[in-house]
Amino acid sequence: MKELRTIFILPLFIVVGFLSCSNSVEKNDTTKNKMSFNYLALGDSYTIGESVLPTQNFPFQLQDTIARHFNKTTNYKIIAKTGWTTTDLLSAIKKQNLSNNYNLVTLLIGVNNQYQGKPFSLYEREFPKLLDIAIQAAQGNPKNVVVVSIPDYAFTPFGQKSSNSKKISEEIDQYNAFAKEIATKKGVAFQDITDITRTGLANQELVAKDGLHPSATAYTLFVDRLFNLVKEGVD
Repeated sequence: MKELRTIFILPLFIVVGFLSCSNSVEKNDTTKNKMSFNYLALGDSYTIGESVLPTQNFPFQLQDTIARHFNKTTNYKIIAKTGWTTTDLLSAIKKQNLSNNYNLVTLLIGVNNQYQGKPFSLYEREFPKLLDIAIQAAQGNPKNVVVVSIPDYAFTPFGQKSSNSKKISEEIDQYNAFAKEIATKKGVAFQDITDITRTGLANQELVAKDGLHPSATAYTLFVDRLFNLVKEGVD
């Protein structure tokens, strides 16, 4: 996949790599009170929101929905960057002084492992490690963690330029099946959003202007599902 460049650390835009975005993004981190809700989003460009505004990626939209629906102060942090594989995300997390007080942690990672042709065995080794980190950050509670499925970029103009779009989808399915299996074993919820992205060719509004990443509209659809999943755990 070509390298895409826009990343941000809210509210700044910075130039970077491919299918994952950003360093860490934190909002109102000093506002800690009984009504606060702390959210950590781990991933790549699909988490940081390559090619959409900082207020349009799914972590921002999700925390904003939680804040408005439950009248809470939300603190959110994003650790993600365009092009990151599971190896990159593990390395980045090690450099963070990550707290364990998050009410919610989402994990969406793997597309760059697939795109860069990394051996699947690497994902099999590293994804469980990342999920363990996510659980620890979520106050040690697996019920505070959600694994989000990997979008399918075969159903984008960029993906259609590949002669292997069918193979892309098959490999994305393989990654998602493994992520779901591990999440289930660890008592973590798995939210499928891949089917949304597979309507990208029929509904161009779901693809960002770069012809590759999800649009703000697609992320809103992600959030609809995620909010329905996590709202029962918000108190």
